[in-house]
Amino acid sequence: MDAQAIYMYQNNNSNEPRTPGSDNGNNGNTPGGPRDGGTSLLIRAVLLIVLLLGIWYLFQFFVSGSNTNANANAVEVPYSQFYQQVQAQNVKSVTFQGQDAYGTFKNAITVIDANGQAKKSDTFHFTQLPNGDPQLTELLIKNNVAFSAKPNSDNNLFWSFIINIGPWIGLIIIFFFILRRANQSQQNIFSFGKSRAKMVLEDRPSTTFGDVAGVDEAKNDLVEVVEFLRTPQKFQRLGGKIPRGVLLVGPPGTGKTLLARAVAGEASVPFFSMSGSEFVEVLVGVGASRVRDLFEQAKKASPSIIFIDEIDAVGRQRGSSINSNDEREQTLNQLLVEMDGFDSRQAVVVIAATNRPDGLDKALLRPGRFDRRVTVDRPDWNGRLAILKIHSRDVPLAPDVDMITIARATPGMVGADLANLVNEAALLAARRNLDAVNQRCFEEALDKILLGAERPLILSEEDLNVVAYHEGGHALTGILTDGVDPVTKVTIVPRGQALGVTQYTPLDDRYNYAKDMLEAQLVTALGGRAAEEVAIGRITTGAENDLQRVTAIARQMVTRWGMSEQLGQISYSEREDPFSGTALASGTREYSERTATVVDAEVTRIVNRAHQQAVALLRDHKEALDRIAKALRLYETIDAKQLRDIMVETGSINSAPESYRSPASASA
Repeated sequence: MDAQAIYMYQNNNSNEPRTPGSDNGNNGNTPGGPRDGGTSLLIRAVLLIVLLLGIWYLFQFFVSGSNTNANANAVEVPYSQFYQQVQAQNVKSVTFQGQDAYGTFKNAITVIDANGQAKKSDTFHFTQLPNGDPQLTELLIKNNVAFSAKPNSDNNLFWSFIINIGPWIGLIIIFFFILRRANQSQQNIFSFGKSRAKMVLEDRPSTTFGDVAGVDEAKNDLVEVVEFLRTPQKFQRLGGKIPRGVLLVGPPGTGKTLLARAVAGEASVPFFSMSGSEFVEVLVGVGASRVRDLFEQAKKASPSIIFIDEIDAVGRQRGSSINSNDEREQTLNQLLVEMDGFDSRQAVVVIAATNRPDGLDKALLRPGRFDRRVTVDRPDWNGRLAILKIHSRDVPLAPDVDMITIARATPGMVGADLANLVNEAALLAARRNLDAVNQRCFEEALDKILLGAERPLILSEEDLNVVAYHEGGHALTGILTDGVDPVTKVTIVPRGQALGVTQYTPLDDRYNYAKDMLEAQLVTALGGRAAEEVAIGRITTGAENDLQRVTAIARQMVTRWGMSEQLGQISYSEREDPFSGTALASGTREYSERTATVVDAEVTRIVNRAHQQAVALLRDHKEALDRIAKALRLYETIDAKQLRDIMVETGSINSAPESYRSPASASA
């Protein structure tokens, strides 16, 4: 209940590819046997393909060699001599291939070669003129010489290579792919029971305790664990034993996983990280096998740390549901055995995180397994200030940014919420082409997170009037009622599901509420409905959210906190049914129907009394209500200073009382 209060007029007209570590040559993700068999099979296949390629090339070599032997006895003749033989009609045929030409004579001739030796042959070779002879074709036709042309082998060398070699390369790739898939499948069959934990090596810290803020108590407990792993002799000399397990408990987003990563960065020991859901697989017994493999790796690498995130996935209470899961219970049993079977000389610490500790098995929480339970709760405003400073280290900030104001204006927010706030403010400044993030960006980002984005709705004059009086009633009762947080903003700009919003910001975080403070909240929450009755004369559907909040507070006052005069100091809060939503759900209360009738009557009495107080308060200050509604119609949004000026001008307050001064967290 330490969250910032927001009353709204609603529009309700209808109801990380894993990175396997390595330890001693095997981390569980690389089984030895299957990989060796697959590799040898792949090598044999590649050698077979290479052998076939070699045989094919030898065949091509001999075939091409037989073709070239026919021209081996050809004599080299000058072009002029070839010309003369054509004119003498001694040339039978000629074949042109680029600049080269081959042919046969009708009668063999004798030619003196370059070594001065005479050689007689009926086949010849000559080289054509560089630019060709345009009269050669006519000469060949005139002397009845058969001639032909072949493409130049040099120009088609690339395509010949592609045509001859391409299919074989494709076959090699296909075979390699098939064998690789077969090898992986074979590995997966044998690696079901292997741990999938990600191992963070000690020489690669990514997060340290300097990156953690707002949870100093939890950080101190983990610092002691890290110190024990570094210097165990310091504690063992006095008979101390290493804690077996540390359970991090807290709401989502408070930084439990971040603390675990900080331990990995600070401990300088191997850190095995795994999610609770990764233990369970489709095959029976796989979860227990993975637990054994994980702890075996950690023992070999000791001193080491095991981190199990969301341990409630495998650590839920056994026998609490009719939908029993034998595989999950076997995994839990193996986890219990492994944690209880640690050698006291082996420094292995198990850190687990969950936001549902009430559902964990009792055997898991006993001393000797999880010895310590560290609560990672929502930070106070000093913690939120430290968190904001960490998340804004890499964000350029304008001189007008006041982190203290932002920290006080965000009660109930956790580390994840504050990181989102800084990110939204930076994105907003980037959209506006600013060089730095200013205070206004933070305020508008906070409004977007708490209230929702603005909606461009076009409302009628009647609807605008109703919304203005509704929000004015919230603001006026908040100002005039003692024990209510200061009003920081009133707006009739539609945001999210609301047509108007009245925002209250506490001066400090609260962890305990008095009865009169709760009754004051009821009066303020009903101020919108009361304003509709006083100023307009009829009620609308816009008070749905207010009525839900009022009913919840009043019922908790009666059933949980003993604030009813008739029921006294007895708690009637209902306990959670473990079989809720199933056929075995009991659906019964722990008190009688007569007591339930009294509870309903007391809730109605408390709510009706708060409503009467709100109506009387607004009737006595009707002029101030009209002025606030008029200002909302004119400006759409008014802040704490404008509200105070209206109250002073109408005489509702003589001057700004001490309890109503604009807090440091007021939003403009």
